[in-house]
Amino acid sequence: MGFLKGFAPQLLSIFRIMFALLFLEHATAKLFHFPHVAMFDAVTVTSYFGIAAIIELVGGALLAIGLFTPIVAFLLSGEMAVAYFTVHAPQGFFPLLNMGEGAILYCFAFLYIAAAGPGPWSVDAMRSR
Repeated sequence: MGFLKGFAPQLLSIFRIMFALLFLEHATAKLFHFPHVAMFDAVTVTSYFGIAAIIELVGGALLAIGLFTPIVAFLLSGEMAVAYFTVHAPQGFFPLLNMGEGAILYCFAFLYIAAAGPGPWSVDAMRSR
């Protein structure tokens, strides 16, 4: 499957941008109730979910534009690991059953981005030129 190999740097940027935008949706659902998720109706800024939402909002926005990418992605990876082990894992061992697949996917995607970098379409790349 070498036909996409030449596009790997650009695809890394697209991967980072899309994961960040999907992640931002969690923050907006918790803080601004958009899109509306009934589970987040009672979220306050000082609650566990509220603090997570602030981290997700700031981190997701920084990651989307590719600013401070390695450290932001690493911190978001850690947030998702904490989310998995505090919210999902206590509900059972299997991620499919404890609804923790998303948290695990975000955790490892962010860890990969932290190691791989932002790709060429990022503020970080523009700053390094």
